[in-house]
Amino acid sequence: MTGSGSGGVRGSAGVNAATPDVDAFTRPYWKAAAEGRLLLRHCAACGRPHHYPREFCPYCWSEDVHWHPASGRATLYTWSVVHRNDLPPFGERVPYVAAVVDLAEGPRMMTEIVGCPEAELRIGMELHVRFRAGAGAGGGGGDGIAVPVFGPAPTPARAPEPGPGPGPASA
Repeated sequence: MTGSGSGGVRGSAGVNAATPDVDAFTRPYWKAAAEGRLLLRHCAACGRPHHYPREFCPYCWSEDVHWHPASGRATLYTWSVVHRNDLPPFGERVPYVAAVVDLAEGPRMMTEIVGCPEAELRIGMELHVRFRAGAGAGGGGGDGIAVPVFGPAPTPARAPEPGPGPGPASA
Protein backbone atom coordinates (compact mmCIF):
# COMPACT_ATOMS: atom_id res chain seq x y z
CA MET A 1 0.00 0.00 0.00
CA THR A 2 2.82 2.32 -0.71
CA GLY A 3 3.36 4.11 -3.93
CA SER A 4 2.81 7.46 -5.50
CA GLY A 5 -0.73 7.54 -6.81
CA SER A 6 -2.88 10.59 -7.17
CA GLY A 7 -4.89 11.71 -4.20
CA GLY A 8 -2.43 10.17 -1.73
CA VAL A 9 -0.40 11.70 1.02
CA ARG A 10 2.80 11.51 -1.03
CA GLY A 11 4.06 14.88 -2.04
CA SER A 12 3.79 16.25 1.48
CA ALA A 13 6.97 17.09 3.36
CA GLY A 14 8.57 14.22 5.26
CA VAL A 15 7.30 11.54 2.92
CA ASN A 16 9.37 8.36 2.91
CA ALA A 17 9.20 4.66 2.11
CA ALA A 18 6.97 4.02 5.15
CA THR A 19 4.31 6.53 4.12
CA PRO A 20 1.26 4.74 2.72
CA ASP A 21 -0.48 6.07 -0.36
CA VAL A 22 -3.94 6.99 0.87
CA ASP A 23 -6.44 7.21 -1.97
CA ALA A 24 -10.23 7.00 -2.25
CA PHE A 25 -10.12 3.18 -2.21
CA THR A 26 -7.76 2.72 0.77
CA ARG A 27 -9.00 5.72 2.80
CA PRO A 28 -11.48 3.62 4.90
CA TYR A 29 -8.65 1.23 5.83
CA TRP A 30 -6.29 4.01 6.95
CA LYS A 31 -9.07 5.96 8.69
CA ALA A 32 -10.01 2.86 10.70
CA ALA A 33 -6.33 2.22 11.54
CA ALA A 34 -6.02 5.80 12.83
CA GLU A 35 -9.00 4.98 15.09
CA GLY A 36 -7.34 1.77 16.32
CA ARG A 37 -9.39 -0.63 14.19
CA LEU A 38 -8.20 -3.17 11.62
CA LEU A 39 -10.33 -3.73 8.52
CA LEU A 40 -10.28 -6.53 5.94
CA ARG A 41 -11.96 -6.83 2.58
CA HIS A 42 -14.70 -9.48 2.59
CA CYS A 43 -16.34 -11.03 -0.48
CA ALA A 44 -20.12 -11.20 -0.39
CA ALA A 45 -20.17 -13.75 -3.24
CA CYS A 46 -17.90 -16.47 -1.81
CA GLY A 47 -17.74 -15.32 1.82
CA ARG A 48 -13.94 -15.17 2.05
CA PRO A 49 -11.91 -12.33 3.56
CA HIS A 50 -8.67 -11.23 1.93
CA HIS A 51 -5.70 -8.99 2.52
CA TYR A 52 -4.06 -6.92 0.97
CA PRO A 53 -7.12 -4.80 0.03
CA ARG A 54 -8.29 -5.16 -3.56
CA GLU A 55 -11.40 -4.01 -5.37
CA PHE A 56 -12.18 -7.60 -6.39
CA CYS A 57 -12.07 -11.00 -4.68
CA PRO A 58 -8.82 -12.86 -5.46
CA TYR A 59 -10.65 -16.18 -5.03
CA CYS A 60 -13.80 -15.85 -7.16
CA TRP A 61 -13.10 -12.53 -8.95
CA SER A 62 -16.34 -10.98 -7.70
CA GLU A 63 -16.38 -7.21 -7.34
CA ASP A 64 -18.93 -7.51 -4.50
CA VAL A 65 -16.36 -6.89 -1.76
CA HIS A 66 -16.75 -4.70 1.30
CA TRP A 67 -14.78 -3.57 4.34
CA HIS A 68 -15.41 -5.60 7.51
CA PRO A 69 -13.85 -5.22 10.96
CA ALA A 70 -11.18 -7.77 11.87
CA SER A 71 -10.72 -9.16 15.37
CA GLY A 72 -7.11 -7.98 15.56
CA ARG A 73 -6.00 -11.47 16.62
CA ALA A 74 -3.25 -13.32 14.76
CA THR A 75 -0.59 -16.00 15.09
CA LEU A 76 3.02 -15.68 14.02
CA TYR A 77 3.70 -17.53 10.75
CA THR A 78 7.31 -16.46 10.17
CA TRP A 79 9.72 -13.63 10.94
CA SER A 80 13.12 -12.18 10.21
CA VAL A 81 15.15 -9.76 12.28
CA VAL A 82 16.30 -6.85 10.12
CA HIS A 83 19.66 -5.50 11.24
CA ARG A 84 20.33 -3.17 8.32
CA ASN A 85 17.99 -1.03 6.24
CA ASP A 86 19.07 2.10 4.41
CA LEU A 87 15.57 3.44 3.69
CA PRO A 88 14.28 6.12 6.04
CA PRO A 89 12.73 5.69 8.59
CA PHE A 90 13.57 1.98 8.80
CA GLY A 91 17.28 2.56 9.42
CA GLU A 92 16.39 4.37 12.64
CA ARG A 93 14.41 1.32 13.86
CA VAL A 94 17.00 -1.43 13.39
CA PRO A 95 16.99 -4.04 14.60
CA TYR A 96 13.30 -4.71 14.01
CA VAL A 97 11.23 -7.81 13.37
CA ALA A 98 9.62 -8.08 9.94
CA ALA A 99 6.96 -10.78 10.02
CA VAL A 100 4.08 -12.54 8.33
CA VAL A 101 1.09 -13.30 10.55
CA ASP A 102 -1.98 -15.45 10.05
CA LEU A 103 -4.98 -13.29 10.91
CA ALA A 104 -7.73 -15.07 12.87
CA GLU A 105 -10.04 -14.47 9.91
CA GLY A 106 -7.72 -16.42 7.58
CA PRO A 107 -5.63 -14.05 5.45
CA ARG A 108 -1.90 -13.61 5.94
CA MET A 109 -0.48 -10.14 6.48
CA MET A 110 3.04 -8.71 6.33
CA THR A 111 3.73 -6.60 9.40
CA GLU A 112 6.19 -5.82 12.15
CA ILE A 113 6.35 -7.45 15.59
CA VAL A 114 6.74 -4.99 18.46
CA GLY A 115 7.01 -5.33 22.21
CA CYS A 116 8.55 -8.81 22.16
CA PRO A 117 12.22 -9.71 22.57
CA GLU A 118 13.58 -11.79 19.68
CA ALA A 119 14.34 -14.73 22.01
CA GLU A 120 10.63 -14.98 22.92
CA LEU A 121 9.34 -15.19 19.33
CA ARG A 122 7.74 -18.54 18.48
CA ILE A 123 5.96 -19.79 15.37
CA GLY A 124 2.28 -19.96 16.24
CA MET A 125 2.49 -17.52 19.16
CA GLU A 126 -0.66 -15.50 19.71
CA LEU A 127 -0.47 -11.85 18.70
CA HIS A 128 -2.76 -8.86 18.79
CA VAL A 129 -2.83 -5.80 16.57
CA ARG A 130 -1.42 -2.50 17.75
CA PHE A 131 -1.07 0.68 15.76
CA ARG A 132 2.06 2.74 15.20
CA ALA A 133 0.99 6.37 15.02
CA GLY A 134 2.54 8.31 12.19
CA ALA A 135 4.28 6.55 9.36
CA GLY A 136 6.89 9.28 9.10
CA ALA A 137 10.45 9.27 10.40
CA GLY A 138 10.74 7.47 13.71
CA GLY A 139 7.06 6.55 13.71
CA GLY A 140 6.00 9.82 15.31
CA GLY A 141 4.48 12.73 13.56
CA GLY A 142 1.03 14.10 13.20
CA ASP A 143 0.25 12.96 9.69
CA GLY A 144 -2.93 11.17 10.83
CA ILE A 145 -1.63 7.81 9.59
CA ALA A 146 -1.45 4.74 11.82
CA VAL A 147 0.14 1.51 10.63
CA PRO A 148 -0.97 -1.88 11.99
CA VAL A 149 1.80 -3.79 13.76
CA PHE A 150 1.47 -6.79 16.06
CA GLY A 151 2.65 -7.62 19.56
CA PRO A 152 2.14 -10.44 22.03
CA ALA A 153 -1.50 -11.06 22.87
CA PRO A 154 -2.48 -9.62 26.22
CA THR A 155 -2.58 -12.24 28.93
CA PRO A 156 -6.03 -12.60 30.49
CA ALA A 157 -6.35 -11.20 33.97
CA ARG A 158 -6.40 -14.01 36.48
CA ALA A 159 -8.91 -14.03 39.28
CA PRO A 160 -7.27 -13.91 42.69
CA GLU A 161 -6.81 -17.34 44.22
CA PRO A 162 -9.21 -17.95 47.05
CA GLY A 163 -7.52 -17.54 50.37
CA PRO A 164 -8.41 -19.28 53.58
CA GLY A 165 -11.92 -18.59 54.75
CA PRO A 166 -12.66 -16.46 57.75
CA GLY A 167 -11.20 -17.68 61.00
CA PRO A 168 -13.23 -19.17 63.81
CA ALA A 169 -16.14 -17.05 64.89
CA SER A 170 -15.72 -15.43 68.20
CA ALA A 171 -18.66 -14.72 70.37
